[in-house]
Amino acid sequence: MLTVCTALAVWGGCAAARRYLDRTSRRETEFWGGRVRLTALWNRGAAFGLPIPERCLSAASGAVLAMLWCDRRQSPIGAGLALGGGLSNLRERFRRGRVYDYVRFPRAPRPLNRYVFNLADFAILAGGLTLLMRRKRR
Repeated sequence: MLTVCTALAVWGGCAAARRYLDRTSRRETEFWGGRVRLTALWNRGAAFGLPIPERCLSAASGAVLAMLWCDRRQSPIGAGLALGGGLSNLRERFRRGRVYDYVRFPRAPRPLNRYVFNLADFAILAGGLTLLMRRKRR
């Protein structure tokens, strides 16, 4: 139950952020002295803009999400974060054929400063790291 609630919270947060950014007229906003910038763009590729065909990407995503669901007992919150983020990106890819990215770190070291992320990407990263840490403890 905790996994499902976490995944739904991430999914809702991603949808709310996307809706907010769609409605705001300013497309570039800086925070924390320019360390974080909201830059709206559509990503047709996979992570980091890799040109992977949608059919392959969807099949791989489905397999990973199924594995996460099976691993949810190890870390319900970690699995929920990764599932919520993955399902959010997958849903957007099916609905629009692309994913809306909007968070950039212009002052980060290269090559990280070139990439644009979204809330789902951060949830996937946090969930994956949480699951890995739980595995190492066993």
